[in-house]
Amino acid sequence: MVTGARRAGELRTADAPPGAGDRPVSTGPPDTVSTGPPGPDSPPDSGGPRAGKPVDTPLEARLRELAGAVPDPELPVLTLAELGVLRGVRGLGPGSVVVELTPTYTGCPALETMAADIERVLHDHGIPDVSVVTVLSPAWSTDDISAEGRRKLAEFGIAPPRPHTAGSGPVPLALSVRCPHCGSTETELLSRFSSTACKALRRCVSCREPFDHFKEL
Repeated sequence: MVTGARRAGELRTADAPPGAGDRPVSTGPPDTVSTGPPGPDSPPDSGGPRAGKPVDTPLEARLRELAGAVPDPELPVLTLAELGVLRGVRGLGPGSVVVELTPTYTGCPALETMAADIERVLHDHGIPDVSVVTVLSPAWSTDDISAEGRRKLAEFGIAPPRPHTAGSGPVPLALSVRCPHCGSTETELLSRFSSTACKALRRCVSCREPFDHFKEL
């Protein structure tokens, strides 16, 4: 379900972007990228949180890489790809692409900054027409954060979210949060919210250091 879109830095309404299929043309100098239709040598799907998405063309894979490398404005230690909010990049025609983003939660204030940063990066690489649309289904989950993203969070001093337990079985009464400073699981909650709504403030009982915990969703 697409709920909104951005073109050239402004919000707009979009239902579903049209399909690709125009002839490839150059949209910038030699070190830029140009849009075009899928070719016979298109690589396998480059990955992403959603299963069954169309196979990326070589261009779309490159644009996904560029957009995915944009830092998260609230957690710049992570890229949008590592955070798992980048859903896809599709070429619509010569010099025109649509980028799909799913916010970590509805009303995330960083969404507009993410879109503006993606537009700037792709404009700088020769794509004049960039539309960033908000996709709410399937919803984002902390399980979408990559293994590298979790490693970076811990290295940065933020306890990464715990993976959700799959399948049936005993449900633990309490889940421990490991201190990113000393590794102790003896931690306590100080506040349900920290610098952002997606993080909680905790303190380690062992080393007494406070730290943020990226809450599970």
